[in-house]
Amino acid sequence: MIEVLIVDDNPIVRMALRGWLTSADDVTVVGEAPDGRTAVTSAQRLRPDVILLDHRMPIADGLSVVGHLAELSHVLVLTSDDADELIAGMLRGGARGYLVHGEFDPAELLRAVRAVAAGEGWLSPRSASVTIAALREQAAREQADADREAQVRTMREGFGLTRREQEVMTLLSAGHSNAAIARRLLLTEKTVKNHLANIFAKLQVGNRTEAVVRWTGRH
Repeated sequence: MIEVLIVDDNPIVRMALRGWLTSADDVTVVGEAPDGRTAVTSAQRLRPDVILLDHRMPIADGLSVVGHLAELSHVLVLTSDDADELIAGMLRGGARGYLVHGEFDPAELLRAVRAVAAGEGWLSPRSASVTIAALREQAAREQADADREAQVRTMREGFGLTRREQEVMTLLSAGHSNAAIARRLLLTEKTVKNHLANIFAKLQVGNRTEAVVRWTGRH
């Protein structure tokens, strides 16, 4: 038997949902809550298998408590709000499903409850679109981050500079002259000039300024 807690500030909606759910032999409603704060205390006491959660409620809305409820039960959001930010926020908060009022019938609600109770997900077409878009955006951000990191590694490590040449470039980037670099690294100025010639070739630049710009990653 799947035990369900209904969380909605509208008593008529709660009554309708209770009627739909109790028409099934494998679902029972163990409690109702009119706001988010009551929902948390009820969920802690009842430990239902599924919580049907509305968003727009007094005292504490659905988004503010979904994380707490998701730690206690499987959450299926039932609300009239289909804003992208809300859908994404509820799913990030731990909700396993999201349905929009007016876009599902009793049969779909029961299928969703059974799926969520089993640990599966259930999304309305609108929710699924938002989820796919969010995943694509996340993948694009991760790829962009990876590309930037690879670029930095290439600039700092992939130019083929030797350890000594890297030391020279670090001092050059800090504004030191050839003489100062030679003193710090215990080299002759001629050796420093030879290192710089090799560095310019590897960085594919023609002067000190271009070398510093390329080395520090500024374009």
